[in-house]
Amino acid sequence: MDSEELGIRVLMDAAREQGPLAMDLAEAMTLFRGRKMAECVAILSERVGKPFPEDFTPKFRARQAEVFRDHLQPIPGIHGALKEITIPKCVASNGPIEKIALTLSVTGLLPFFEGRIFSSYDLQTWKPDPGLFLHAAAALQVAPKDCGVVEDSVLGVRAGLAAGMRVFAYTAAGDAPEFHLPGVTSFQRMADLPPLLR
Repeated sequence: MDSEELGIRVLMDAAREQGPLAMDLAEAMTLFRGRKMAECVAILSERVGKPFPEDFTPKFRARQAEVFRDHLQPIPGIHGALKEITIPKCVASNGPIEKIALTLSVTGLLPFFEGRIFSSYDLQTWKPDPGLFLHAAAALQVAPKDCGVVEDSVLGVRAGLAAGMRVFAYTAAGDAPEFHLPGVTSFQRMADLPPLLR
């Protein structure tokens, strides 16, 4: 699912409650997609010109969860693609485990990944560091060179390449130069993913 745009809209609304924020959605998506929450808050706080209260992040997360429950949708074709992909698969996300579980549950994707969900918050290592992907590969007992990473963020693509994995960049939500580097295969429809992995 593409939870980023919904989540970033909620984040910007919350930041604007702290003061004037000169940032449009396109800039926010470029700055924040796949980024660690503490870094997002630091950037927003600097842009607004004052520190945010300590309860900013928990309040934002609660509001974000409510929006996800009401509005988050799976990417078209993902259920069919996951049924076709019979090799071991997991989720390795920069998000906290509660957010990952919620988004997978709301979109009906949790059964595809249950028991194989990895969060940067548990490991304290965030993309573009490859540590999360390397940990997931080790947990699944697959050599990094035999892994494929499906990503829609620049930080995730960098992490996959740094881990020595083959990267598949989903570009329907936005494109970037990193999505066309050597070792990266870009695609626009989830229906195209299973043949690429084969």
